[in-house]
Amino acid sequence: MTSNYSDATDFVLESTQRSAVLDAVAATLNQYVFPDVAEQLQADIQQRRTDQGYAEITGGEQLANVLTLQLQELSGDRQLKVHFSAQPLPDLKPAAAPTPEALATEKYQSGLRNFDINRVERLRGNVGYLELYGFEPPDFAGEAIAAAMTFVAHTQALIIDIRHNRGGSPAMVALLCSYLLPAYPPTHLNDLYWRPDDSTRQWWTVPYLNAPRYLQKPVYLLTSQETFSAAEEFAYNLQVLKRAIIVGEHTAGGANPGQGYRLQEHFWMFVPTGQSINPVTQDNWAQTGIIPDVKVPAELTLSTAHLMALNRLLETAPTGPHFRELQRSMLMVERELNTKRADLISQLKQPGGREVS
Repeated sequence: MTSNYSDATDFVLESTQRSAVLDAVAATLNQYVFPDVAEQLQADIQQRRTDQGYAEITGGEQLANVLTLQLQELSGDRQLKVHFSAQPLPDLKPAAAPTPEALATEKYQSGLRNFDINRVERLRGNVGYLELYGFEPPDFAGEAIAAAMTFVAHTQALIIDIRHNRGGSPAMVALLCSYLLPAYPPTHLNDLYWRPDDSTRQWWTVPYLNAPRYLQKPVYLLTSQETFSAAEEFAYNLQVLKRAIIVGEHTAGGANPGQGYRLQEHFWMFVPTGQSINPVTQDNWAQTGIIPDVKVPAELTLSTAHLMALNRLLETAPTGPHFRELQRSMLMVERELNTKRADLISQLKQPGGREVS
């Protein structure tokens, strides 16, 4: 029977629905990329059911939150999540290819966000700045990212801000990495292993680009606790290759891509079905997150990276007008950084201020 609830608080979970959700979660875990961990999770759910551990849960949102917490605690995988929807979910197969109409709508919606390319600027001292809220597919965002890279082509250092970036397309990660690395020989960036069909997809830099490459100039990446998934891969790739300096906060550790599965009319589950494997480290960032080279609170990362870039440029700049511009820029950015630092310290001292490691 189809039900329609305007709000999650209106939803009352019946015992048969709860049982169906638990059955579906256990079955869907067969797609999880780590089969030994999946078996532990399935056994844990069964034991809790035997002990009547879910008997008093009568809310949909509550069940989703409890299951997510239990799955993540046992697996250590923050990407493994159960979701509740007050509105009935469409009955779509996970592998169903989107229609041309759906793709056109998705591209249009992405374009309204400028394909998650939020800001492109020239900062003081001729330092480029590129802020990305996501990695949209090259078919959508390829031309826009080429325009952005053309804009910053003549800057002397580049700051790429992925503090609010929650991930996206691995193909776009490879494309943007290509702008920062030489065309030849091509660079092997990452492998993605997929458990469902036991296949591996390699990701390499591409030989042809629609804008100049940004080579032999310093690059800084800004991270925060929000930086996740494909954004972390972007940072990990460049950190391992020693192509960028990571400035900011420790990231969450979302290294295993996957897909959503419909469990029941009001529940769906995201299951990592793949695993990132870096060709240099033969590992990924799932257990550690991205560890910044320079650890600073997210609020201070931009000014910190800007100051680092200016310092580096001053080391090699010849005496002249640009040298004096760099000196003036450095003094202004240092003043801004000190002001931000003082403001942040003041906020942290107030009741309820956020904790910064």
